[in-house]
Amino acid sequence: MTETGTIKLHRYGIDQLEQIRPTLVALYAEVYAADIEKDEFFSVERFVERLAGHARTGWEAVVAYEGGEAAGYAYASALSANTGWWVNMLEPLPEEETRENGERTMALYELMVRAPWRKTGLAERIHEELLTGRAEERVTLLVDPEHPKVKALYESWGYRDIGGQQPFPDAPIYATMVRPLA
Repeated sequence: MTETGTIKLHRYGIDQLEQIRPTLVALYAEVYAADIEKDEFFSVERFVERLAGHARTGWEAVVAYEGGEAAGYAYASALSANTGWWVNMLEPLPEEETRENGERTMALYELMVRAPWRKTGLAERIHEELLTGRAEERVTLLVDPEHPKVKALYESWGYRDIGGQQPFPDAPIYATMVRPLA
């Protein structure tokens, strides 16, 4: 566990997912409440399905706590050799960009912070803690370009946009971003 000020960052592995699943789901439901009302893709049930699909070897989460209350989290795992991550790109990428071996690329699936802790730097602290010690050479994530401030934040952290993708038929078209690790 890493402590910064009154915020404590705790890292969880795949073997602890069942323990923290209720926290991840509850925070998701709170942070995405407005989207959940408007779009079935963002429903809690669909999030639970996506979380189950993301949970595999190498899965890790970092949860931020203040006074025992969860303030935010991020989770990620390595892309497997047979990943479908790159298949849904709107413009295909060169094979050397999409070749995976289970150790090359970390996919950052979720990063969220509850409203009272936004604009405090907590998202970046959670993000950097999650990336610390990872063996992959790069990290990728999807961000909704309808949220340009969020996209700009990722760009300020060293990510670059490499094209759009739609990971599910009813999902938004996301900007796919990549950043080197180390």
